[in-house]
Amino acid sequence: MIFRLLALVLLLSACATPTPPSPDVQSLMDQAWQLRLDYDPLLAERFGRPEAAAQLPDLSPETLAHKHQQELALLEQAKQIEASSLNSQEQADLAMLRYQLQNRVDRYRFAAYTMPLDAEAGFYAYLPGFARTARLDSDAKTQAYLQRLAAVPRYFDQQIAWMRQGMASGHTLPRVVLSGTADSIAAYITEPEQSPFYQPLAALDDSEAQQQGLALIRDGILPSYQAFHRFFVEEYYPAARTSIAAVELPDGEAFYANRVRHFTTLSMSVDEVHALGLQEVARIRAEMEAVIQQVEFDGSFAEFLHFLRTDPQFYAKTPRELLQYASFLAKQADASLPQFFATLPRTPYGIKPVPAAIAPKYTTGRYASAAADDQPGYYWVNTYALDKRPLYEMEALTLHEAVPGHHLQIALSQEQAMHPLRRFSYISAFGEGWGLYAEKLGLEAGFYQDPYSNFGRLTYEMWRACRLVVDTGMHAKGWSREQAVAFLADNTALSLHNVGTEIDRYIGWPGQALSYKIGELTLWRLRHQAEETLGDDFDIRHFHDALLTNGSLPLTELEQQMGQWLEQQPRVETGANQ
Repeated sequence: MIFRLLALVLLLSACATPTPPSPDVQSLMDQAWQLRLDYDPLLAERFGRPEAAAQLPDLSPETLAHKHQQELALLEQAKQIEASSLNSQEQADLAMLRYQLQNRVDRYRFAAYTMPLDAEAGFYAYLPGFARTARLDSDAKTQAYLQRLAAVPRYFDQQIAWMRQGMASGHTLPRVVLSGTADSIAAYITEPEQSPFYQPLAALDDSEAQQQGLALIRDGILPSYQAFHRFFVEEYYPAARTSIAAVELPDGEAFYANRVRHFTTLSMSVDEVHALGLQEVARIRAEMEAVIQQVEFDGSFAEFLHFLRTDPQFYAKTPRELLQYASFLAKQADASLPQFFATLPRTPYGIKPVPAAIAPKYTTGRYASAAADDQPGYYWVNTYALDKRPLYEMEALTLHEAVPGHHLQIALSQEQAMHPLRRFSYISAFGEGWGLYAEKLGLEAGFYQDPYSNFGRLTYEMWRACRLVVDTGMHAKGWSREQAVAFLADNTALSLHNVGTEIDRYIGWPGQALSYKIGELTLWRLRHQAEETLGDDFDIRHFHDALLTNGSLPLTELEQQMGQWLEQQPRVETGANQ
């Protein structure tokens, strides 16, 4: 009898559907990375797919829908993995995987593809980036480049089709942030020989390829820019929504709450973010008032801001002067790095002006990471409207965008032995939080010895605190653009030009501005915790290495990783500070 029962059990077991194995983190990471390469030929070319050099992304509805279903399936598998069963690095992998996939799924859900513009520019201005980084050092690369040029009209047509769908569904940018966009588009309508798409070909000793390129630009690319300009002026701009709040978009309240979670990587409500911003504004204002007393200025806070904005001593007279000053500060920052970091990146960085076509609506400076391991990163400095680019802000800007800010953090991340999905990804709360942390680190490095430059540092910190207030105010609390402009202008020494461009940036990019201050406060809290726990054994170089060694991470995962690091430090075991 027992043998018959055993045989029955074995038979039923053989017939039963086998339990699928638990998803493997590395396998899912590989699939997610390959998915990105499959759908982004601009990225795929960088990572060794030569055939991708002839392609541009396909934005057809069928392609985007298929990609969404694949990402959704990977996300569901990633959610099945129990993080507590993984080692430290696998936990970081899983956190990053979930974060990226969730954002891609969410962006599809909220129809982000229907709004390919922002307050600064849009796809039309970013597309020439592939031309700026092209290296046509073989016939095969030249032919692939020409094929990519031939794909530009199709790419423009797809973008315009999505923008028309956005117009129909209510997914447009606010009209107020689109002022000047028509001029920005028109800047790319030039003679074929002056087009940025022709510049890689101009350096070749190949007249046939040059003529082919000129024909593609003349007959395809320039007409695409002209058609897009007409579409923008005649159709899109008049149809753009008059409201500025993200909550006014279709499903807007859910969208803005989603963007707050994404950009802070924390479960903070809109009210909590707003209240934290007001608290930080009050704290920083007191420090700014102390600097005004230090320089013995005879006047009010508002009068001091007016003095800073209008006195010629605080402004460069030529673009070259501004770039030279930025270069001088960058070299000073380079020299301070060994004091604070045991591990430095091998990738260098250069300094160059923001391209003229986008400079009028562009932020005051930005970092562009290296496009390949044989190229540098770049610290971009905006030399447009020099009387709106005060020198007293340049120390904070340089520390944030170059070193020890974005260049150091991003270059180190890209040189780590991590999965490419982590190495080449960026989380704003971590990266921008680090940039703001780097500004304040300048105090320890001997920067800001001039009280005016220290006020510039404080105005940058205040700027990021104000973002918590004005972003939530405009997108969820009924603030007008004018109210937000006044709040930022009244509390910072930013030029009024920068105030306007910044407020428009927040309107056009809901939630992103929250990441800076939230990230910075988290990093300083982690540092203070380490200093308090380790006491005299605290080593700033080791702390920074631990903070940066895992690359960009969601803040909750960063806290977990740093907690594990802290537990492993010898001082913890011996009872520090007792």
